[in-house]
Amino acid sequence: MAEKLRDLSQPIDVPVLDATVAAFYGTGSKEERNAADQILRDLQNNQDMWLQVVHILQNSQNLNTKFFALQVLESVIKYRWNALPTEQRDGMKNYVSDVIVQLSSNEVTFRQERLYVNKLNIILVQVLKHEWPARWTSFIPDLVAAAKSSETICENCMAILKLLSEEIFDFSRGEMTQQKIKELKSSLNSEFRLIHELCLYVLSATQSSELIRATLATLHAFLSWIPVGFIFESPLLETLLKFFPMAAYRNLTLQCLTEVAALQFGDFYNMQYVKMYTIFMMQLQAILPAGSIPNAYANGSNDEQAFIQNLALFFTAFFKSHIRILEASPENRTALLLGLEYLTGISFVDDTEVFKVCLDYWNVFVLELFEAHNQIEPATAAVSMMGLQAQMIPGVVDGTGTAVQHRRQLYSGPLSKLRTLMICRMAKPEEVLIVEDENGNIVRETMKDNDVLVQYKIMRETLIYLSHLDHEDTEQQMLKKLTKQLNGEDWSWNNLNTLCWAIGSISGSMVEEQENRFLVMVIRDLLNLCEITKGKDNKAVIASNIMYVVGQYPRFLRAHWKFLKTVVNKLFEFMHEMHPGVQDMACDTFLKIVQKCKRKFVTQQVGENEPFVSELLSNLHTTILDLEPHQIHTFYESVGHMIQAESDNTKRDEYLKRLMSLPNQKWAEIIGQAGQSIDILKNQDVIRSVLNILQTNTSVATALGPHFFPQISLIFLDMLTVYRMYSELVSSTIAEGGPYASKSSFVKLLRSIKRETLKLIETFVDKAEDLPHLGKQFVPPMMDPVLGDYARNVPDARESEVLSLFATIINKYKAEMLEDVPRIFEAVFQCTLEMITKNFEDYPEHRLKFFSLLRAIGTHCFKALIQLSSQQLKLVIDSINWAFRHTERNIAETGLSLLLEILKNFQASAFQNQFYKTYFLNIEQEIFAVLTDSFHKPGFKLHVLVLQHLFCVVDGLTEPLWDVATVQVQYQSNAMFVREYTINLLGASFPNMTAVEVTKFVDGLLSSRHDLTSFKNHIRDFLVQSKEFSAQDNKDLYAEEAAVQREKERQRMLAIPGLIAPGELQDEMVDS
Repeated sequence: MAEKLRDLSQPIDVPVLDATVAAFYGTGSKEERNAADQILRDLQNNQDMWLQVVHILQNSQNLNTKFFALQVLESVIKYRWNALPTEQRDGMKNYVSDVIVQLSSNEVTFRQERLYVNKLNIILVQVLKHEWPARWTSFIPDLVAAAKSSETICENCMAILKLLSEEIFDFSRGEMTQQKIKELKSSLNSEFRLIHELCLYVLSATQSSELIRATLATLHAFLSWIPVGFIFESPLLETLLKFFPMAAYRNLTLQCLTEVAALQFGDFYNMQYVKMYTIFMMQLQAILPAGSIPNAYANGSNDEQAFIQNLALFFTAFFKSHIRILEASPENRTALLLGLEYLTGISFVDDTEVFKVCLDYWNVFVLELFEAHNQIEPATAAVSMMGLQAQMIPGVVDGTGTAVQHRRQLYSGPLSKLRTLMICRMAKPEEVLIVEDENGNIVRETMKDNDVLVQYKIMRETLIYLSHLDHEDTEQQMLKKLTKQLNGEDWSWNNLNTLCWAIGSISGSMVEEQENRFLVMVIRDLLNLCEITKGKDNKAVIASNIMYVVGQYPRFLRAHWKFLKTVVNKLFEFMHEMHPGVQDMACDTFLKIVQKCKRKFVTQQVGENEPFVSELLSNLHTTILDLEPHQIHTFYESVGHMIQAESDNTKRDEYLKRLMSLPNQKWAEIIGQAGQSIDILKNQDVIRSVLNILQTNTSVATALGPHFFPQISLIFLDMLTVYRMYSELVSSTIAEGGPYASKSSFVKLLRSIKRETLKLIETFVDKAEDLPHLGKQFVPPMMDPVLGDYARNVPDARESEVLSLFATIINKYKAEMLEDVPRIFEAVFQCTLEMITKNFEDYPEHRLKFFSLLRAIGTHCFKALIQLSSQQLKLVIDSINWAFRHTERNIAETGLSLLLEILKNFQASAFQNQFYKTYFLNIEQEIFAVLTDSFHKPGFKLHVLVLQHLFCVVDGLTEPLWDVATVQVQYQSNAMFVREYTINLLGASFPNMTAVEVTKFVDGLLSSRHDLTSFKNHIRDFLVQSKEFSAQDNKDLYAEEAAVQREKERQRMLAIPGLIAPGELQDEMVDS
């Protein structure tokens, strides 16, 4: 049977084909389906199958079989159409047109066969993309003539026109050449008059609702690109507005009006826009009163909800382009304000997508008002500071100044409602960890929602602009809502949350006096609310809000010790609250506040007997009693920051001793027991205790920096002994248990101790920058326990942290480490390379850290590299080449930066000629390989810098780069040799480029090598031209320019108080 189907020399057996298709879609056995699938694939791949399509379509009654035949036809049209003989093309074209006309001329068959007709329409449009306008010039007139013969044919013609418009204007990129798209667009434009007349004729003459809907849908597809005269100089707009009040066509008409509203082309048609808007608003009031929108949406059908969504799109499009025309004349302002009232009402609808549409517009609207207001404010302020009367300065009061004031007055009502909207819909900030789950329980957040964070960022920005436009109104609204929370009138978790998130989000936007007055009331009310409210979940919600708000206002806390103390004691209270998320948030907020106000805690405040830190250390045990280990580490880090702010050395050391007494006691106890019996260290609980103690030390070292010295000296040698012991235990366990033992939980736990030890030493060395001699004395004792251990261990038991620790040590102590480099090199180099060069995947941690260590040596101990043997140096260069070939972005970048530094160091050394003679061509070839590989686009900036260095360095070399013995041609200079070598290299790599193009590119490189910008642009053009990068996203080639743009935006934000939250400013907030 299958063979019979595959034989295409005679007409295909349609019943057998029907049965095969039915078997493929059927519920038979898996074997049956697979066999059917194979037969259909073979048929699809057969070059002659398309000749059977007409026969199948005429004889099959099965829709799936017809679709299969049309699929075959579609692929021929897409890929082989122009290769077919003319008579075959015309025959197929006429057949498809005839079937469409035949099916759509009869109402009954048209509705029954709708899916089939739609597919035929798509086929016809695919044919048109090849045939029209050149080989089928009469297509549009033919179509319009056919449309006038019957309503159902007309309806289908509309569907074809809509598809054609979408294919040319929306989906053409990458499907057709630019030239073809241009040709089709101009044909559609020139013949649009006929289509336009047809649409207007249909809308005025027909009673068929299906036909009207099809015509409106087609118009919607056309409106964004047709010549504007067809819209404004014809009855089209009036006709659309006539259909708008009718429920059946309301959504389609509104979509058409939105397309018109979004058009922008100078002031020529302003009057028509005003007229359209005015009529629209009169009709809208009859359909949907402004005050009832959220309810109408909540209780509406799908169509009614879609109508409100479309309204949001209409108003935002119209106001973005034409709000200035409406506000210009007094008679239109009422309609304008009514439109804004509608949009505000829509913004209150409980639907995220609708809200996003509105929010994007409000952000633009408020920013524009704020910028105008901001330009006037400094001018007025400067005038009054100079002691002049504002009236004397032209333009400040009259002209622009007055216009800005008028606009603010005009919009003061909508802006006030907008503040209400932002406050009651505020999105959740990142710092808040306590959320309500779908069952209405208060739980700890498990995953960040990026959509919410993006929404929070836009809302926060909008609210800050709103706050600057009227601080008074913002403050009044917030306090009023807070009072309603207190008296229970408006109490709910959501209302309190959004209010507190809004209060926190405008931090920094008020002047200090106003902020102080405002916050005294807010914090007092929130603390009262916490006292009077019952219920665990309620208390958790209030606690999370208090913590969020106080964390956002460090300036206020620094200025008010009483409040700061109350707040911190409240946080300590929350640290005993077992509700999920509350303790985490309390510890995070404590750290945040201490970092910004640390000096307050070590100074003895008025009315206190001792500094707060001392009091805290006395009660330390009870404060941290209920905290988990990771929370204790955050707490210890916070106290570390306090102690670091103490300038008196004796006091500071005494505070540190008191802080570390609990972990030190436990440490001494464990070391004492281990002295009697080493087996105690194998107990899992003891291992966890050791880990916990080390992590606590790391947290304090992070905060204290060099002042952690007394504590690390105390435990350092014991720590190395424990490290060595655990390392031997890991090795023996892996040796006995084989490769799987390294994955066991016991080995993982032991290794986490080794890692934490290394992390602690690295943290201390890294932070002890002012006192290099302090850290340097820790290096000799580590050589064997740490480095020797790394070399001796099996690969699975080597800690990558050893590499990063020594990278940090070399970065800190630079040339002082010179004599230790050979020892480090010997211990880690060969054995790590063997681990990471087998493939690009194994040991990802070791990869990056290995190249960071190599970079530290290359930068600070370059002399050590010169002293390497030629084999060792070759290993280093090969490993760098290997690094920048890596597809992991940060490894490739580390490799490229290291290469650049080594090249510059060798250029300045006595071995310049020798080095470049050995490696120049190899490095150039490798860099071109990654430069022209689209996987490596992110490294573009560094690739360019390395190439520029290579092309510039050739002039300074005194010996030839080529091998004089083997190369017959003697070049005049190294530059000439490199030119020819590069032309040959690229010519072989890009056979699609002509020799002339390649030569022009290489000459361009040589001529622009001393100017980085033109050198870079020259390479960019080459990459796009070489077709490697043309069809892809090339944003990585412009990453530097994008970074400059981001920095500009940051500077703009810094200029507006509050836009960058006080907590994010790196100002150390001087808290004297």
